[in-house]
Amino acid sequence: MNHPFLSSTLRELQLFTRSWRFWATFTLVILIFVVTGPYGTFERMTLGIRFGYWLTVHAVTWTIAICFALMAEILLRPHLNHTLARMMIGSLAAALPIGFALGAIDFAFFGRWAEMETGFHRALFALPLCALFCLLTYTAMHRQIAEVSAPAPPVSPSPAVVPAASPPAQPEILARLKPQNRGAILRLSVEDHYTDVVTSRGHELVLLRFADALKELGPTLGLQVHRSHWVADAHVETLKRIEGKLFVIVKDGTEIPVSRTYADTVRARFGDLSR
Repeated sequence: MNHPFLSSTLRELQLFTRSWRFWATFTLVILIFVVTGPYGTFERMTLGIRFGYWLTVHAVTWTIAICFALMAEILLRPHLNHTLARMMIGSLAAALPIGFALGAIDFAFFGRWAEMETGFHRALFALPLCALFCLLTYTAMHRQIAEVSAPAPPVSPSPAVVPAASPPAQPEILARLKPQNRGAILRLSVEDHYTDVVTSRGHELVLLRFADALKELGPTLGLQVHRSHWVADAHVETLKRIEGKLFVIVKDGTEIPVSRTYADTVRARFGDLSR
């Protein structure tokens, strides 16, 4: 493992140790297992022993699942776009070590292995639990993971070493895109919890609030025309009215709606070219 990989893994692990959302979810799950006593633990254990058993089980299994999920989340970024898919692959891969860990825990509490004969059987048994851990973790922490996993914007050199003709600053949001998609920013649009960033070289969904995406446009000249849309000045072809509603027509032919809130500003910027 190289140093950047270790740094990224440790940085994302710190999210969980510092997040009240994660600890609240973890505590709630343990209480559910203690109260309901699944897999015969309600009949076989007193309340105190049952609490210790499920606390140990979840502490060990969540630690293994989260470590595997975060390692996969980092290693698979160049190959998979969706954070949940990357984390789920890692969590399911953790089923095998979790299966053997469950056997060791059962042996510590009962002095014998559980009903399933081998660690491989326990691994199959642990698969749905791993998927559940991943879903719970992603639900509680996906925004924080996206923020900490986003590439940091390039650091400007100190004034003492700035060359005489330094290149113009790049918009911060480009650092969030894959290298092959980094180009002139043409437009932004809201897609559920994502922002669709369209550039001259392609488009990519970024897990980023639209308001935050607008702040990262840097020197790019453009205008917000709708609560869900922003367009670059250089990408605007004309304005058009369709059934009484104003639209911005961009150079690739896409029709972007203009809300009443921004209509006057749009006409002032691009001229009243509607027809």
